[in-house]
Amino acid sequence: MLPFRTRGYNGYGVQYSPYFDNKLAVATAANYGLVGNGRLFILNIEPNGTIVEQTSWETQDGLFDLAWSEVHENQVTAASGDGSIKLFDLTVGQFPVMNWKEHTREVFSVNWNLVDKTNFISASWDGSMKVWSPQRPDSLLTLSHAQDFTTKSSPVESTARPPLSHQQQHQQSQHVNTANCIYNATFSPHSPSTVVSVNGSSHVQIWDIRAPRPLQIDYVAHGGLEALSCDWNKYKPTIIASAGTDKSVRIWDLRMITKIDQPHAHAPMPAYHIRGPTPLNELLGHQFAVRKVQWSPHDGQELISTSYDMSVRVWRDESNERARFLNMKNGGCKGVMGQHKEFVIGCDYSLWGEPGWVASTGWDEMVYVWDSKRLQ
Repeated sequence: MLPFRTRGYNGYGVQYSPYFDNKLAVATAANYGLVGNGRLFILNIEPNGTIVEQTSWETQDGLFDLAWSEVHENQVTAASGDGSIKLFDLTVGQFPVMNWKEHTREVFSVNWNLVDKTNFISASWDGSMKVWSPQRPDSLLTLSHAQDFTTKSSPVESTARPPLSHQQQHQQSQHVNTANCIYNATFSPHSPSTVVSVNGSSHVQIWDIRAPRPLQIDYVAHGGLEALSCDWNKYKPTIIASAGTDKSVRIWDLRMITKIDQPHAHAPMPAYHIRGPTPLNELLGHQFAVRKVQWSPHDGQELISTSYDMSVRVWRDESNERARFLNMKNGGCKGVMGQHKEFVIGCDYSLWGEPGWVASTGWDEMVYVWDSKRLQ
């Protein structure tokens, strides 16, 4: 296990470079992201097993997520608490090379399109997602949770409110409304135009950014509690995972959930039931809210999750699509990484070398690189 301390800054996001096997980017915020500056670190894993800082940039507000460019090996985008998105270049010091400011609240997620590779998506507390090109000063498209793409609103709109926010970013009021906050949005690795998002009212939503009515699927995923993270299975185009404040990681088969334009179609899993449809699998073990979930790029049945219980868990999803109703809760936790001493927020699988290497970061100001195959 290789450690690095982001001294004075609490970790929110970490990602391996898609170009170099020894390079990491880490998004951090001072004072746990409540107030103060942020810093983007670029770290190198040296041959002797140490992690050293190559360069870093300080920002005026905390950074909550990041994404390496898929078209330029030296560029990284970062999501900021002031509603801006910044593009940094490793060959340009001190300042970002691009700065976009259209969101009106904190940006919690940025994700690069792995298929098209010319654009990326951001998700914000203002209830919107925006698609961007690094070549354009303005966003290409805006998607909003509040937009009505259907003939009638969802019956769960007023019943799926979370009882309590999982954090109080930049809020002085005692009443914090996160129902429309989009915590995570991710492009499908199988399609250039398909996006999955999750929000504070427990919804998982599937979007097609090329369709006249982008919202394709909308359902309650975590029983009305906040849904905090989502990811696509890298080997099965219709399988996704979501995680939330109900302490669970849930696996979904999108073929079994009614589409927006087929409200009366027969489907074994009702999309608009107050409790939501039945997941293909449910992975239980975390003691507190699950902050991030990610599928392995090497194994279609493995995924990792981070939690406010200060652990990272490695899971094995053994649900059988051909016998989904007979194999509920099949599989489970393969191992627990408990080295962190505070909330664990970000994680990422390495694309390089032996499958199983993972990086994680959290509020203890630590970045750890470790081998998930060796956990017990």
